[in-house]
Amino acid sequence: MRNSLIAGAVVSLTVQAVQAPYAHDWIDADTGHRVVQLTDDAGGSTLYFHDNAFSPEGDKLMFNTPNGIAIVDVAKIGGRDLTPQTVARGRGGYFARRTHEIYFNPGGRGDASVSAVNIDTKQTRSVPNARGLINADETLSVVKNANAVDSEGKYPKPPVRVAVPQLQRMFPARKMEDLTPDQQYSVKKEDGLAARALNPSLQSFIFTELKTATSRETGFQYGDLNHMQFNPVDPHLLLYCHEGTWHELDRTWTIRTDGTQMRLMHKRSMDMEINGHEWWSWDGKTVWFDLQTPRSEVFWIAGVNLVTGKEVRYHLERDWWGVHFNSSRDDTLFASDGGDPSQVAYSTDGQWINLFRVQPDGTVTREKLVNMSKHNYVTGKGGVEPNVHITPDKKWVIFTGQFGSAPRHVYAVSVGK
Repeated sequence: MRNSLIAGAVVSLTVQAVQAPYAHDWIDADTGHRVVQLTDDAGGSTLYFHDNAFSPEGDKLMFNTPNGIAIVDVAKIGGRDLTPQTVARGRGGYFARRTHEIYFNPGGRGDASVSAVNIDTKQTRSVPNARGLINADETLSVVKNANAVDSEGKYPKPPVRVAVPQLQRMFPARKMEDLTPDQQYSVKKEDGLAARALNPSLQSFIFTELKTATSRETGFQYGDLNHMQFNPVDPHLLLYCHEGTWHELDRTWTIRTDGTQMRLMHKRSMDMEINGHEWWSWDGKTVWFDLQTPRSEVFWIAGVNLVTGKEVRYHLERDWWGVHFNSSRDDTLFASDGGDPSQVAYSTDGQWINLFRVQPDGTVTREKLVNMSKHNYVTGKGGVEPNVHITPDKKWVIFTGQFGSAPRHVYAVSVGK
């Protein structure tokens, strides 16, 4: 009798460990994948999905905490001896592409200066003349000029496009009262973004030589420039986007740092088509992005080869979509962070961390990794975007989660069960 009671207690404890997603280490009851918390009790968050969170060798992961920028050994994720190590106080950090340094803003929000901390020596240095984002070989930095001036009249302003209510654009022949509260929220959000696409201002890029402090302003164009990302291999190639209502603009672009070869990466082929949340492949040869043909109906992970211009597409079901995507260093795995019903997919079962495996026939299979139904995605309502990253060894997917009343934390979910 005593043995059966003990066995019953063990089973009960095991089930609780599986079903309690607020512990430091648990098995997701819906997916069977192990989830471990990487941050301490103070919490923290991953980098934005397209920022470089790993050292060049892939052995170190960085993330943000209330106490500063922290790193952990990738090989120790899931082990008992994993302890985050704070290496610098600041924000806006990301790993250099070729060295063991992390670039960051030491003064926090609003600080335009750039410093670098060496993760081996823990020594911090200023990066003279740097403004904004630094390129792969640390010779240039870039910032956008949101108030560019066309002093010579070279850039005539395009006609202002007529603003059509986003309710009419997104849900033709329907009224607001016909929509769910989540869909209503989405319409209002798009109305707020529309001006960026319909009546953009003249903006430009300012590239600065770090050795000489020589700056050049180039890339003048009408659009709200954002999501700037230097190519991880080519130091003179920049990826960026035009912000606004994605279904009303050409979003994803590249430009050389001398201002030449401004190229649209994906040409829209239908009304309401969108592409966005773009990122570089690790080898710098492909621009990946979220593609929908049209918006909210047909979903893809798409990529454009820079040399050939050839586009590859991996079809996704509605519930597989995520606010952000990311890829492994060899582009054989992709991950998405899911989305609540107010996001563009309007999925009622989309709150998952997902893993996609590329198949020989050019399709992808989907595997659920983490149930995120208790996580608040809506950034406009105090939520946080999970921003997935795949570890270079392809053993873990890193994400931010905020479950229940707990602070947001950085978690890792195992790819294998």
